Amino acid sequence: MKSLKLALYLGFVSQGIAGNSYDLQPIAHVNGDGIFLDDVVASTNCVVPHVRISAPPRLGQVLTLTRSDIEAATVTAIGTSPTNWSGSHQVSIKRRVRILEGDELNRILTAQLQQEVIKQRGELELRIARSWTPVSVPDVPFTLRIIDLPATGVSSLFVCRFELKTASESIGVWQVSLSASLWREVWTSRTPLRRGMSLVDADLVRERRNVITVRDSLADFEGTDPSIEISEYVAPNVPLLTRSLKMRPTVRRGQSVEARVVEGALAISLKVEVLEDGTPGQTIRIRNPQSKRELRGQVQNESIILVIL
Repeated sequence: MKSLKLALYLGFVSQGIAGNSYDLQPIAHVNGDGIFLDDVVASTNCVVPHVRISAPPRLGQVLTLTRSDIEAATVTAIGTSPTNWSGSHQVSIKRRVRILEGDELNRILTAQLQQEVIKQRGELELRIARSWTPVSVPDVPFTLRIIDLPATGVSSLFVCRFELKTASESIGVWQVSLSASLWREVWTSRTPLRRGMSLVDADLVRERRNVITVRDSLADFEGTDPSIEISEYVAPNVPLLTRSLKMRPTVRRGQSVEARVVEGALAISLKVEVLEDGTPGQTIRIRNPQSKRELRGQVQNESIILVIL
């Protein structure tokens, strides 16, 4: 059905094209899809068919076609060509272009790096560190592909290599120096935090900070949780890291608790010494103070450990 419609269309075009008046333009601009008859000629007494007659010139180059070239290409495309010519004897054909300024490039790079690299880690803010020389790009939609980043990824100052592409061709490859900030809401403390301190007792505030230099995972929690404590010293006004927090131990090293050994219907209880901190469900080392034998047990609560045989 499509082939039939195309044949009917071309037949209709070939019947009407020869007798109409066609004015060849001296200059024409085309996109990357090709050179079409209505790109290079105009008419006052008909609608010029949208028929592809040639491949487009490469970006930045000029292609010259004469009337004879256009006649031959039109015959190849639809079986006939215009005969009633006016206007120029040849046409200079260039690609439709526009200027890509630094501000637009910065927005495109920011969006691409946010999507591919930063993702949910924060809000990326980029600045082109050195002046960008505006370049001509096709006046059609294009995409940016990141080719290369430093091993450290996006940092406060880095170099990015990228390619611009349309649907049908590569526009070119460039390299730019960029400075970056990464903004995110983080937890900090107005006062020093010491190991073992409960999160409830910490003087915490939520602030928007540039965390581009922070490589460790940032702590993320809602409000204060009494089951969490500080696992290391944290200076004031420093973003709180995930590693700086841990679940508050239910049992602590050196504590004496009840250990239960259960095997079938047999159950034995004895006092043991805790050799490492633990939370419910965690398996820790314990020691029988009489035999000095080390065992492993699963923490049940603050006073009972189930011995694993």
